[in-house]
Amino acid sequence: MELFVNGEKIDITLEDEKTVGEVLKSFEKEAEKSEATTIGIFLNGKKVLADDFDNASKTPLEENTKIELTVLSKQDVIDSLGKSKDKFSSLAKKLPEVPVALQGGKDKEANTVIAELAEAIDDFCHTATLSALFPEVYSSIVIDGKSVTEFFEEFAPLAADFEQSLETKDTVTSGDLCEYEIAPRLELIAKAIEDGLKK
Repeated sequence: MELFVNGEKIDITLEDEKTVGEVLKSFEKEAEKSEATTIGIFLNGKKVLADDFDNASKTPLEENTKIELTVLSKQDVIDSLGKSKDKFSSLAKKLPEVPVALQGGKDKEANTVIAELAEAIDDFCHTATLSALFPEVYSSIVIDGKSVTEFFEEFAPLAADFEQSLETKDTVTSGDLCEYEIAPRLELIAKAIEDGLKK
């Protein structure tokens, strides 16, 4: 049997494990000690979906059995949140320049910042979702008195208005939204992450 964790082959000595499920159970116990959890399983090259998990677990171990695990640690989440904090701090400074760039015909520069913003929000939401696997990390991030979910429910209409203003080339509205609505909120997210990680 071969076991890979995050793409790296792991030397494993089987004790009494006879099935894939028994190996996964032993591995999860070890992972918990280092505050990590399994978020993805491939068995013999095939992704194991939630519905197939019970059947896959019963699979007897054979010499050519290959188990590949994607494992996420609490530290991975904390590191990703730290990167998000830095991105949001940087974008909060860049955003007010977007309308100026648009008015000056520098669409490419403006679009680069807008793409960065979309990616930063996407990455943060993905990390926040994963952080729910570590409840103490997830609950430590409170943005302006709101949970991440509540904050982004309120943020979504602003993002939609911003998108609309860009499509219609309404640089006045784009500018106002960048400077007075979106940039301050990015600073709030950055501060919330910083405060949350100190806890």
